Amino acid sequence: MSSPIPASGTVPWRRRRGQLEVALVHRPRYDDWSWAKGKLDPGEQWPVAAVRETHEETALEVTLGRPLPGAEYTVLDGEGQPATKEVRYWAAEARKPAGRLRNEVDEVRWLDVVAASDRLDYARDRDQLRAVVRADKAGTLTTWPLVVIRHAHATGRGSWSEDDSLRPLSPGGRARARELAPLLAAYGVTRLVSSPSVRCSDTLRPYAAMTGLPVRPKGGLSEEGYAEDPVRAIRHLRRLVERGTPTALCSHGPLIPDLLADLAQLVDDREREPVGPEVKAVLSEAADCKMAKGEALVAHLAGSGAEARVVAVERHLP
Repeated sequence: MSSPIPASGTVPWRRRRGQLEVALVHRPRYDDWSWAKGKLDPGEQWPVAAVRETHEETALEVTLGRPLPGAEYTVLDGEGQPATKEVRYWAAEARKPAGRLRNEVDEVRWLDVVAASDRLDYARDRDQLRAVVRADKAGTLTTWPLVVIRHAHATGRGSWSEDDSLRPLSPGGRARARELAPLLAAYGVTRLVSSPSVRCSDTLRPYAAMTGLPVRPKGGLSEEGYAEDPVRAIRHLRRLVERGTPTALCSHGPLIPDLLADLAQLVDDREREPVGPEVKAVLSEAADCKMAKGEALVAHLAGSGAEARVVAVERHLP
C-alpha cells in the first residue's frame, strides 16, 4: 500500500461584533465549500504548508494556533488510483484582511459557526469546526506558542579541544537550524531566548536573520549554569510565561526534563475541555528522551502569568 498523501490546512477565525466567524473557501472545480488546505511540497513541514496553503487560497496572513482534529479520506492519485489523503489542521486567527484570491479558490466567505456547519459540504470538516467551538467556549481558542527546542546536532565533544560552549553545529545541525526558521515563522514567534552556548544560539540564528530578532542569551539555560543552579532555568521559563509572548527557547538535553515538567504543571485539567492526560503524556514522553537534537516542541498556552495554562502540545522532530 502506498503512503498517505500529506496535506495540511487551517480553520481561519475572527470575531466580528463579538461573534465568532470562520472562513470557508469555495472550489469551482469541485463546487464545494471546505477549509483552506493543500498538499505539502517535497520536504515541506506540515505547519509551514498549512500557512502557505491558507495564504494561497484565501490571501489571509495567519499564524498557527492550537492543532485541530485531522482527517483521512480516499482520493484518486495522479495515476487515477485510490489513495489515502491525510490532512492536518490548525486553528488560525486571521489578523489581516484578505487580498486577491489565488490558486483553486474563487470565493472566501466568513460565516458564523451555525451557518458554516450548514454550508460545509463534507461531514469530516465539521470535526474541526466542533473543536474550534469547544475551544472557544472553554476560553482557549486564543493561544500563544512557547516553543522549546533542543539544539541541533553539534560537532562531537571528542573532536573539539576548545571551550565546550564554543562547540559549533555540525553540517547536519546547520541544515536543521535552517529548517526550523520557517517552522517558527508558521507559529509567529517574536522572541528568541537561548543558552549562550554557540550550538544553541546558532540553532536559532537562521530565524533571527530572517526576522531581525535578537537572540537573547540566558546563562541559566546553559549546561554550566544548570549544573550550578538548576532553578535558574525554571525561572527563565516562568518569566516567559509571565510575558505571554510567542517565544522560542533553545537549550540542552539535560535541562529538557525540568523545563517540560514545569510546563506540565500548567496543563489544563478542567472538565470542560479534558485534554490534560493527553498533553501530559506527550510532555512526559518528550522529557523521558530529553527530546531529539533539533526537535521543536510547541506548547500552546491560553493566558499568561498565573492564568496561563497549556492546552495543546505538538512535537516536530528533525
